[in-house]
Amino acid sequence: MWFFGSKGASGFSSRSTAEEVTHGVDGTGLTAIVTGASSGIGVETARVLALRGVHVVMAVRNTASGAKVKEDIVNKVPGAKVDVMELDLSSMDSVKKFASDYKSSGLPLNLLINNAGIMACPFKLSKDNIELQFVTNHLGHFLLTKLLLDTMKNTSRESKREGRIVNVSSEAHRYSYPEGVRLGKNKINDELSYSSFRAYGQSKLCNILHANELAKQLKEDGANITANSLHPGAIMTNLWCHFNSYLAVAAGAVAKYMFKTVPQGAATTCYVALHPQVAGVTGEYFLDNNIAKPLPIANDYELAKKLWDFSNKLTDSQSGGT
Repeated sequence: MWFFGSKGASGFSSRSTAEEVTHGVDGTGLTAIVTGASSGIGVETARVLALRGVHVVMAVRNTASGAKVKEDIVNKVPGAKVDVMELDLSSMDSVKKFASDYKSSGLPLNLLINNAGIMACPFKLSKDNIELQFVTNHLGHFLLTKLLLDTMKNTSRESKREGRIVNVSSEAHRYSYPEGVRLGKNKINDELSYSSFRAYGQSKLCNILHANELAKQLKEDGANITANSLHPGAIMTNLWCHFNSYLAVAAGAVAKYMFKTVPQGAATTCYVALHPQVAGVTGEYFLDNNIAKPLPIANDYELAKKLWDFSNKLTDSQSGGT
């Protein structure tokens, strides 16, 4: 592990910004979906991808907020191609509608950035009666990816360009429940044993396991698409809204020394999505714009397959089949 701020093998570090890691990269002709692009690092990810010539589709729950972000990006990046589409990852129906609308639009899809997330919120069930962090951070993205995979395969074939799927995970994956992932709807929805932070860690562990199993299946299929996961870094965004005021104040006091800025926080996402160094790299976990090692359980292929099957069953039953 390198020290905070020191450069890794890629030539970049925790201090590198999204603009720096994509400097000189031409994304013209690429189309990307960025979930959660109306707040936090999602905004910067969308802006920098647009800056590099990528046609960015902002998949957001609040389209009014998304429209404001789009306007701001277009003002800052003349000629930017940005669209806004509604997506609520906590609702299987919303994910299905988004995917259907996207496919109907006829747009290609080169990059899928599964960025949106919530953190350490009180216990709550989604509209589909699934624990909110699990469904928003993992299951919604799992279904979205599944429904758009054929579009990505067609795009990579027709354009002869590599497609990339990027799951924004977290180092919090190290602090999941003791068993790693609770494979069972009753277990996930058990309010009595619910821990807001462990549930967050579980969902972030799922992001890595999902990317790894996806990478394996895409390789076997011969698809020219990679799948990777990453930790963006500790950043003061509205993800911290569920922490108590004492913790928020304490975090704010050390933020300028320990935390990343939003441009630094979006860097690893943009690096994995666009940089030529990452071409052909798949099934890896990135930290500070470099390949890193997640918790060993995150590389448990048996657990990844079990999670895949469990997620398939949940999305099939909740959405009436896919």
